Amino acid sequence: MPRSRPTSPLRRFAQVLLVALACLLAAPATGAAQQPTVLVTRVDDTITPVVAEHLEEGLRTAEREGHTALLVEMDTPGGLLQSTREIVQDFLGSPVPVIVHITPSGARAASAGAYIALSAHVAAMAPGTHIGAGTPVTGQGEEASEKVVNDAVAFAVSIAEQRGRNTDFARAMVREGEAVSAQEAVRTDVADLEVSSRQALLSEVDGRRVGVGPAGDRHEVVLRTAGAQVVEHELGFFGGVRQLLASPELAFLFLSIGTLAVIYELASPGMGLGGVIGAVLLVLGFVALSVLPFNVGGLLLLGLAAALFAAEVLTPGIGVFAAGGTVALAFSGVLLFRGELGVDPAVLWPVAVVVGGGSVLAGRLAWRARRAPATTGHERLLGSEAVVRHADGGTGQVLLDGAWWTVRGRDTVLTEGQHVRVVDRDGLELIVESAGPRRAQGTEQEEGS
Repeated sequence: MPRSRPTSPLRRFAQVLLVALACLLAAPATGAAQQPTVLVTRVDDTITPVVAEHLEEGLRTAEREGHTALLVEMDTPGGLLQSTREIVQDFLGSPVPVIVHITPSGARAASAGAYIALSAHVAAMAPGTHIGAGTPVTGQGEEASEKVVNDAVAFAVSIAEQRGRNTDFARAMVREGEAVSAQEAVRTDVADLEVSSRQALLSEVDGRRVGVGPAGDRHEVVLRTAGAQVVEHELGFFGGVRQLLASPELAFLFLSIGTLAVIYELASPGMGLGGVIGAVLLVLGFVALSVLPFNVGGLLLLGLAAALFAAEVLTPGIGVFAAGGTVALAFSGVLLFRGELGVDPAVLWPVAVVVGGGSVLAGRLAWRARRAPATTGHERLLGSEAVVRHADGGTGQVLLDGAWWTVRGRDTVLTEGQHVRVVDRDGLELIVESAGPRRAQGTEQEEGS
């Protein structure tokens, strides 16, 4: 058999170097793959459809990107019950563990926030925080009907049962408005642990078993969160704007004032500032409507109010159209939003009265503007006096407002030096008549001065 050729030292060194480089390149990737990640978002405002959409997107992102858990750091006074139900449904059926941390110290999970915290796989609270006070209220801040309260009680108790939490507290926080501190919540099985910081929380829940997925297909997973890398999931600029506009009062105010501004601009065109402001306010109002649940009937009443205000501005009278528009606008504010939402009467009635009175004022101003003499074009020259500088039979030339005009006598032949008064126009020619000797003297003195 032929003898194999010995490997040269240089070739052997190259092989070792390639193996070492491959190990170095693979090591970071392997370490990154093994390091757990947690998606973190913050809710520190009213619970609205914008927040519900944001948390739903967070769950999808956590599942898609393979994060160990979704951590929601929360401080909220409450919010809309319908949006809360959507969030709770998402949390109860989430394939990704959800950790809710009521933080920082002094924060609260009140009303809607309490339902959301109870629905999490892990509920944690920072020292000095509290949870509870889940009695539903109307849009005007009054306590809801007994029917609505009973429904909310059943909702809260069912959440507590699925998560193995204190059902007595769930019932009491709705019926009696009960709220408890962090220590009391942990002691009575309302929350799972009291912890002050994010890193301490991730270390504490590491190794905990939780059931994920919908009720019919639930399975246990073990949380691996110690030393996890944090990935922020923010609401973003446009989400923040939508959250800011998610207010029935702002929506009603923008739509009302914007409509009046556009109507006045159309009735009495000017610099366009009113129209621009009105258009911007209307866009903001409709953005708010896209966030909030609204009734078509209320929107139709708003359109009727706009039509009546337009009639008042275009055909001003004794204010009948404005009065009708004010009533329609007030009823539109009452009926515009669904469920527990509603425009606060402290905003509704003053805005309706101000917009109605504004339509009356706008109608008067537009009427005066339409009756005012023209300040531009040939009409502005009617009644002006001048001296004929050049004459040629029936026509001549005069200097008015720094420009030369061709003039033609109405009944007389024009002569140079004659004082004339503009009485009409024909195309680009001005029709003039003699100004008379007395007016001519005054005009000559004015020209001389």
